[in-house]
Amino acid sequence: MSSLVKRLSSRRPRHSWKVVSVTSVLTEVVDSTLWIRLNRPERRNAYDEAMAQQISEILEDTASYRTVVLTGNGGGFCAGGALGSLRQPTSGDMRRLYSASLRLFDAIRNCPRPVIAAVNGPAAGGGNELVVACDLAIAGRSATFGQTGPRVGSAPVTGATNVMGVQIGEKRAKELSFLCRRYSAEQALAMGLVNEVVDDDQVEATVRAWCDELAALSPRYLEIAKISSNIWWNAARDSFSSGIGMLVQAIGSEDMIEGATAFLEKRRPRFADPR
Repeated sequence: MSSLVKRLSSRRPRHSWKVVSVTSVLTEVVDSTLWIRLNRPERRNAYDEAMAQQISEILEDTASYRTVVLTGNGGGFCAGGALGSLRQPTSGDMRRLYSASLRLFDAIRNCPRPVIAAVNGPAAGGGNELVVACDLAIAGRSATFGQTGPRVGSAPVTGATNVMGVQIGEKRAKELSFLCRRYSAEQALAMGLVNEVVDDDQVEATVRAWCDELAALSPRYLEIAKISSNIWWNAARDSFSSGIGMLVQAIGSEDMIEGATAFLEKRRPRFADPR
């Protein structure tokens, strides 16, 4: 984390802003909570390699806080990995994006403090996997959830095809991962993907209340509880790496290019018959 953010944490102001990147990531310290805001609303807060690396670096230096909140700016949570380069993908670029994504999800799980997803809009693809990775999730009523992989020429191998099955059940997780449907916040609550649904204008206040409740507890034993609860994530970790390895082998495939092109052109993809 930058030296300025470290100074902010040492002073512990009630409200203090630090722009990590002019357009990509914002951090705010509120009491003992670090808020991390994805700030690319023009692309629904989809993250690229640089954004993922920035967020990971922030998460890897959060021991001085009591809680961490991940949210989005501009009425959206996160649309996953940025798809703009997939029409003409290079192996190097895609490998770096996959690696940065995995580092980001691991950073959430390895963060010593509880990480809460404040889902204030659509959580799609890798954005839905961010919700899976977070310890807790509070959603606004207008928030939506779902995977996009097979629709855009990819597959959600870093949480949705493995750990999400533990959270919401295997059949439901396959439904989300295979069919790429959108689900309402109330449906996500019923499935167990989020902890609470509130009115949109109450998301941040509700998250702050959860943070206050956590702040009254022992950080040492909360960390022990979190490390212990990572058992299923850790058990699935090898499948993340093998899944990314398979995605790497598919870089530049007809299905990847068609899926990404259709997404960018806002049309239905026309995938070739597998025969």
